[in-house]
Amino acid sequence: MGRPREFDVDKALDKALNVFWRNGYEGASIADLTGAMGINPPSLYAAFGNKEGLFRKALDRYVQRGTEFWTEAHAQPTARGMVEHLLHGKADFLTTESNPPTCMLDRSAMTCTEADKAMQQELAALRSKFEIALRERFQAARTAGEISPDMQPDDYARYIMTVLEGMSVRAAGGATREELHNIADMTLRTWPGKASP
Repeated sequence: MGRPREFDVDKALDKALNVFWRNGYEGASIADLTGAMGINPPSLYAAFGNKEGLFRKALDRYVQRGTEFWTEAHAQPTARGMVEHLLHGKADFLTTESNPPTCMLDRSAMTCTEADKAMQQELAALRSKFEIALRERFQAARTAGEISPDMQPDDYARYIMTVLEGMSVRAAGGATREELHNIADMTLRTWPGKASP
């Protein structure tokens, strides 16, 4: 039998998540990760396989914990209410003191190089799922007459995703919670209301 691991895997994973969240996938070195986790490289490889395996575990944890406002937003009774909750929820999430001021998905996607094409594609697919969920909600809202039939669900979903990603960039640059909420309010003014009778 092999020797038991001498560290708490869940706690170590939380530490690694924080490093990836702050630095992105490409920007997090093995030295950064093992230093934060309090382990040596052989222990990291034994527990997680490699840096990519560790990142995937950390990403799963981030999605479970860091996207609650998405779940809450989709529970709203109207599409506009969903977008409002999503935008303001993102503003709060990005400026919560215990969180790094950015989105881990956005940060990692922006720093992945061609050498990490598989990771780049995986991150793009994950972000695409959020956009697809928005598009489907907008399609349903248009069918129900909640929004103008002239509104293109694909375009509006891309627009909202672009705003959300832009908020991450602004937060990483030091934007305050108030500034991000102002961006959310301005975005909501573009809401394509019901068609005129």
